[in-house]
Amino acid sequence: MYRNTYVEIDTDIISSNVQNILKKYNDYKYYIGVVKGNAYGHGGYISKTLVENGINYLAVSSLEEALDIRKYVDVPILCLEPISLDYIEECIKNNITITVSNYNYFKELIEADYPNLKIHLKLNTGMNRLGLNSIDEITEIYNTLIESKNMKLEGIYTHIATSGITDKLYDEQISRFKELTKNIDLNKIEIIHIGRSSTLEYHPKIEFASAIRLGAIMYGIKQPSINYSGVKGCIRKYKHDYLIKKYNISKTYKSNDLLVDVAFKLKSEVIEVRKISKGSFVGYGARFEALKDTYIAVLPVGYSDGLDLKYTNMNILINDTKYKIVGPINMGMITVEVDESVKVGDIATIIDGNVKEIAHHTGVTPYVVMTAINKNVPRVYLKSGEKIKTVE
Repeated sequence: MYRNTYVEIDTDIISSNVQNILKKYNDYKYYIGVVKGNAYGHGGYISKTLVENGINYLAVSSLEEALDIRKYVDVPILCLEPISLDYIEECIKNNITITVSNYNYFKELIEADYPNLKIHLKLNTGMNRLGLNSIDEITEIYNTLIESKNMKLEGIYTHIATSGITDKLYDEQISRFKELTKNIDLNKIEIIHIGRSSTLEYHPKIEFASAIRLGAIMYGIKQPSINYSGVKGCIRKYKHDYLIKKYNISKTYKSNDLLVDVAFKLKSEVIEVRKISKGSFVGYGARFEALKDTYIAVLPVGYSDGLDLKYTNMNILINDTKYKIVGPINMGMITVEVDESVKVGDIATIIDGNVKEIAHHTGVTPYVVMTAINKNVPRVYLKSGEKIKTVE
């Protein structure tokens, strides 16, 4: 590291998260850890921790991500997006499972007849991005692959658009999946995965599903319990009960006792502190004016590293004390109003596991907060409080 700015990941927290998830939801054969988006910003190395604690399959978006993850683990990796036929041999060589979501793509695969290629079928049940949505095509693909001596139909899956607590889409998509697969024998398919983190928390297990895709929940982002207390809670409950009856929504859970925590922190170092007088301005556009004599600390991290411009006026921690970011976020620097106790070399924590709070402040999701911190920022991994790995 040529500047002291880095993402710090506590692997003990990730380990605990995975162990708690697998203990509570222990009726699946496969636990597919989703490590796309640089493992939700945690870096590919965290896949090692996931596998060590019971994750037995991984999923990524692209072949590039899969090959990066392969450096750390030897479990199978599913690529959730189509891979060009030019690189299928690379997939076979590295135990990377491909997704078939398009009939024409399937026909090209059959013509090539790759040996030892593992395939999962992606069905479109309502998300309308990727996926097969013709019963006849699905039936043909299934029959062809089941009989193939080279290519293996290992799995079949879909993606659910909503958490399905107060809307009918979850139930509609499950029904659509059953309709699309009515002419095939699901018992002959080893891995069937439909659910994701939020559906895991809010819905009973789908009886024929043998796998679950775990994303945000592994990284400590848990869905909120629904609170029916107080006047607002009573109104919410009335509305929910009305929608459940109106749409005949299947059984859902309004809360759970799963314990997970966020392991993600973004840290940087104070590289300069200066005292400015009342009435002085800071940064581009003179947007911050000191209302009193004060101190300004400079940190070498900015929007080129993935900070949102809306981080301005957000609190960060220096020496366990909250200080506010002032002036606009710069490309490679932020300025913070501090006091005379802050010195050059002090470590500042910009993200302190409070990704939900930051997401609310900036108007994005927690996923965006973590994945936005780009790969140029080193990932430092801790175990029992000690550094075990730095990936730059």
